[in-house]
Amino acid sequence: MASNMLLAGVLALCFSVALASIVPVQDFCVGDPKGQASVNGLACKDPKLVTPDDFFFSGLDIPGNTSNPFGSKVTSFNAIQIPGLNSLGLSMVRLDLAPYGFNAPHTHPRASEILTVLEGTIEVGFVTGYPDLRHFKKVLNKGDIFIFPFGLIHYQKNVGKGNAVAIAALNSQNAGMIPLAATMYQSQPDICDEIVARSFQLDQGFVKNIQAKQ
Repeated sequence: MASNMLLAGVLALCFSVALASIVPVQDFCVGDPKGQASVNGLACKDPKLVTPDDFFFSGLDIPGNTSNPFGSKVTSFNAIQIPGLNSLGLSMVRLDLAPYGFNAPHTHPRASEILTVLEGTIEVGFVTGYPDLRHFKKVLNKGDIFIFPFGLIHYQKNVGKGNAVAIAALNSQNAGMIPLAATMYQSQPDICDEIVARSFQLDQGFVKNIQAKQ
């Protein structure tokens, strides 16, 4: 009985600590980029100086520039653009895809993602962890929604004939983004070309050539 009560107490303590890490202790903590002190986000602006504009942003309707080799543009909206998001564990992005454009495989180390298609036709997919490595993919149209689970590698590709637009919400103030290709070929200093070549079963000279161009 005593051991059960001890276990229950430990579980209750862990649960309370977990809640404390996600439940705000004040109405808001509008980010102050000039503030010196911060714990997990931006320092709080003086509440007496907060205005409605701290919770507002205009420009989600502006198309991103997709004139690049990927034919895509990801525009972020986080606590830097909208200070009122600070400490709320939320951010969002606008994704613009030119015809045949794609958002290369990547992962968000600190967030799950929910994506909604506003325009066009987009193929999306994610891959589960090792050893299963299951590939879940779906073609989405206007109004469709898709979920990318926490930390899993995922991508988006425009498979329609016109431009495609989507918005995505992430459950982190700073979700982070780790692009697979750039991580392998553009890290500074370089990852050993032998490791990259053997990992992807590529010729070592081919890998050296790619790294030299970055």
